[in-house]
Amino acid sequence: MDDEGPYARAGGRLPGDPVPDPGLGDAPVPVPPGEEERPRPSYSRTFVRLLPVLLIVVAVLYDCLTPRYFTAGPLYTAAPLVAAPIYSRRGTVLTAVTVVAVVIVLQFTKGVIHYIDSLTELVTIATVAALAVLVNGFVRRGDERLASARGIAEAAQRAVLPEPAERIAGFEIAARYEAAQADAFIGGDLYAVQDSPRGVRIIVGDVRGKGMGAVAAVAVVIGAFREAAEQEATLEAVAQRLERALAREGTRREGLDAFEGFTTAVLAELPHGDGVVRIVNRGHPPPLLLYADGTLCPLPAREAALPLGMGELGVWPDRAEEVRFPGGATLLLYTDGLTEARDARGTFYDPRTRLAGRVFRHPAELLDTLADDVRRHSGGGMADDLALLAVRRP
Repeated sequence: MDDEGPYARAGGRLPGDPVPDPGLGDAPVPVPPGEEERPRPSYSRTFVRLLPVLLIVVAVLYDCLTPRYFTAGPLYTAAPLVAAPIYSRRGTVLTAVTVVAVVIVLQFTKGVIHYIDSLTELVTIATVAALAVLVNGFVRRGDERLASARGIAEAAQRAVLPEPAERIAGFEIAARYEAAQADAFIGGDLYAVQDSPRGVRIIVGDVRGKGMGAVAAVAVVIGAFREAAEQEATLEAVAQRLERALAREGTRREGLDAFEGFTTAVLAELPHGDGVVRIVNRGHPPPLLLYADGTLCPLPAREAALPLGMGELGVWPDRAEEVRFPGGATLLLYTDGLTEARDARGTFYDPRTRLAGRVFRHPAELLDTLADDVRRHSGGGMADDLALLAVRRP
């Protein structure tokens, strides 16, 4: 299909048209060398780290500047408690010992150390300091367990969703997975890239559901895709292999997943040496084609198709749709976590509007910009996981 087909610059900007404001800025603001890598200081974090020391200093000043029957006991007890969750064990112990030593010295200097009230205050502060050390131990163990869980999640992600190589068969490739839930590394979104004798084949999809069931379905889809991409002669045959694999998986499931398990997916094929891309879309958001001049072209499916795993509801042959993929163009595939991200007013994120007129030198730059922008749009609170994959023909 030539450039005059139904996909040619559909919804994009023609040469000479004014460039709309995409919200990302049409031209990047010049940044002094080194500024882009310099982290911004976190004043609130610094204040919290210094708070135990500040409490001790203020307490000492209060005791020194007030009559001897005035006491800063609450400030002394607060210092080790604040240090417990933020300091190391050594730092917490040092804070606790410092507080007890300072109270003893001040009481001795004021000559009140033999009074029952002062002795009670000293015992109370020492007890709280000891409890703070114990609390610190519990916090450290919790952090170690969380770090272990994160390590396991990262290993699972690398095993199920390995990062594709930056260059495959001459194409530049980048992928990104953004989990909506904090500290979650993998969910129901998936991507995979496989070089084959018939070209580079790609899948981006979204499994229905959450949790370990969705992760298991992701593993089934990716495993079946890699095998089919190597063996099948056409992209349509790859889609049918995935359909059968999910049907087999459904028979092993229980409950609602046995009847309503499905995966939306878009499959793409980049033949070696041909400036085209073939696409099979099974109920997934349409890919976007970004040309070298900043023009953006959505690639919707001509005929609607059911997601993978729903073949029992209707059977008809898949048809790969072909569009030109010239040098310098970038193909962007994504899951609905991108288009379903909302801002405070409930407005959905529109990648076509935000990316129109933009030019990116590398797929990784495109994905970094897109991920940062959608986080700003949603205020950092994304409702769904997000998988992004971009491939560029140099």
